[in-house]
Amino acid sequence: MHLTQVLDRAVQMKAGRTALICGSQQQTWAEFRHRVTCLAGAFRALGLAPGDRVAMLADNGFPYFEFHYATPWAGGVIVPLNTRLSDPELIYILNDCGARILLLGPEYAARRAVLEAGCPDLRVVITLDGEGPLACETLIAGHSPMEDLRRAGQDLLAIIYTGGTTGRPKGVSLSHSNLVANTLAVIPVNEFGEDMVYLHNSPLFHTSGSARLIAAVSCLSTNVILPRFEPAAVLHAIEKHRVTHIILVPTMLNRLLNCPEFQTSDFSSLTHCVYGASIMPEAVLKRALALMPGVRFAQSYGMTELSPSATTLPPKYHVLEGPNAGRLKSIGQALMTAEIRIADTEDREVPRGEVGEIQVRGPMVMQGYWGQPELSAETLRGGWMHTGDAAYMDEEGFIFLVDRIKDMIITGAENVYSGEVENALHEHPDVRECAVIGLPHADLVETVHAIVVLHPGRKVTEAELIAHCRGLIAGYKCPRSVEFRADPLPLSGANKILKTQLRQECLARLTPG
Repeated sequence: MHLTQVLDRAVQMKAGRTALICGSQQQTWAEFRHRVTCLAGAFRALGLAPGDRVAMLADNGFPYFEFHYATPWAGGVIVPLNTRLSDPELIYILNDCGARILLLGPEYAARRAVLEAGCPDLRVVITLDGEGPLACETLIAGHSPMEDLRRAGQDLLAIIYTGGTTGRPKGVSLSHSNLVANTLAVIPVNEFGEDMVYLHNSPLFHTSGSARLIAAVSCLSTNVILPRFEPAAVLHAIEKHRVTHIILVPTMLNRLLNCPEFQTSDFSSLTHCVYGASIMPEAVLKRALALMPGVRFAQSYGMTELSPSATTLPPKYHVLEGPNAGRLKSIGQALMTAEIRIADTEDREVPRGEVGEIQVRGPMVMQGYWGQPELSAETLRGGWMHTGDAAYMDEEGFIFLVDRIKDMIITGAENVYSGEVENALHEHPDVRECAVIGLPHADLVETVHAIVVLHPGRKVTEAELIAHCRGLIAGYKCPRSVEFRADPLPLSGANKILKTQLRQECLARLTPG
């Protein structure tokens, strides 16, 4: 199977049906396919050769869908760019992957000169607005459709960069087979179908947004696109377009529930919500279940290197009573395409119930890191993807994620998992959002530090929050210090709380000068 074949199927079956909606604009499946084939023809006319990389820096919109299909149609490799990266980071990525073409959204036009100056191998910059010979609309109008080159199998489909917040960005190389395996695995468990109206509010440069784009298009569903995540805009889009399916990371779900418009919005059409990307505070999930009783929630665990899904916790386990209760804290069981084990530092599988590293193998596992063979070999040693996530597995194969290994706090020879502490903090009714990090300590190695944002108008002291935690978790796990912030916590491009940035800010205050 090659991913682009779905567009031929779409025109055979649903030519005049609405495929894409963004604001006041719409495209039918026939229009979408035509634009894809013409843009692919433009890429080839501009010198794109099979395997060449095409990058994109833009907010969500029609062009992102066209980019995802026109690039492989013409034989190229997609490189979505995180819009929150700095110019030096973007220049590094463009040079590292050897991008030949860059599609540039109007929101980032001011960065063009710097990017072109820093990337000597970048041949063409295509603008997504305006006029001129290299404007996207001009190219689509001026080129005839081309035949699909039918890239498939182990042909490279995408290089998606990750890890830029902690050091040198890593280009995750994903093949067509990787994304096909993910697509075929997630469609049934997430209950996708042709009648689905899917809301794309997650950034499409991120692997979760990109993978859901491919899965939704493969189902021939109606796709509603928002430029970026804004809680009020999400609620309005659900109501206006009768959205049925959505994906949210925990921070997004929490902010949606706390949005003033939530109380008056009609989201009765919404039937499915998938969440993932980081540990979901149980208090937030229970609140969502209570406030959105008609929604079937499911959890998905994975990472860019897994295309991205490896486990799922289906809706039937999102209950508080009955035989399926007690699984809310689990990230679920392995998808049908995934083999998963929990292993120690010597890569030996540990007994059920013991914490170790999640390791995965299967057809969804990446080819490796672009241009980094040693890192690839280390991460994929023994044929298993070493995720860096700490978890344990019960006797029925349910996996319970406890933390990113790098976020684990070592205090007084004890391991403290930040997710467990954050979950305790979220149980307090005054806490809106929070993050827990480790800070250096002369005697304990690290000390547990909480950064908290309260609901508007609420007041609670540091001592009260610590006492609250002591009623839920062991004393050594409780925060030793609490920092209150008025502004929302900083988020990554994937809308996950940036603990790295928070840690750096705290360390800067602790370091003289």
